[in-house]
Amino acid sequence: MTAFILAIISAMLINNVTLSRFYGICPFLGVSKKTDSALGMGVAVFFVIFIASLVTWPIYHYILVPAGIAFMDTIVYILVIASLVQLVEMVIKKYSPSLYKALGVYLPLITTNCAVLGVAQGNTDSNLTFAASMANAIGTSLGFILIIFAFSCIRNRLEASNAPRAFKGIPIALLTAALMSLAILGLTGMIK
Repeated sequence: MTAFILAIISAMLINNVTLSRFYGICPFLGVSKKTDSALGMGVAVFFVIFIASLVTWPIYHYILVPAGIAFMDTIVYILVIASLVQLVEMVIKKYSPSLYKALGVYLPLITTNCAVLGVAQGNTDSNLTFAASMANAIGTSLGFILIIFAFSCIRNRLEASNAPRAFKGIPIALLTAALMSLAILGLTGMIK
């Protein structure tokens, strides 16, 4: 159980995919202007990463490898992820139209969010067990929620700040993301 929790913490904080591997930068920058839309995107990405990992690990180990077509994993993962995103989009559209409108084009872009595919692919490429794959998925998802929400809070403060005009908007957001990345990079090696 300790190893499971350490794997979650490691994927969430130390090996945060958004700030250490730069996966999921499009929604990270695009949806982080408001905290409510950032949190909504984080929860949607959490659901897709978790379910995609839950589905793709058995597909890989029990269907693709025994059939000798493990090289098809990326295509299969993209199909699974696209199906899950469609499901998430339908649910959000039905139960939270305001969130659906706030997320806009970024919601269907979860399909191409490399964080989702990166976790599913990384779980099988690293030959992780099912439990380790789920810990990685949970940690990565929680890390994405944490970072996008923190970034949206910082961006809200930056909008009210007296920054030079040349730095307003995306330039200062990119500088902030770089500083956050450096802070996460400082944690590297703490948990193996």
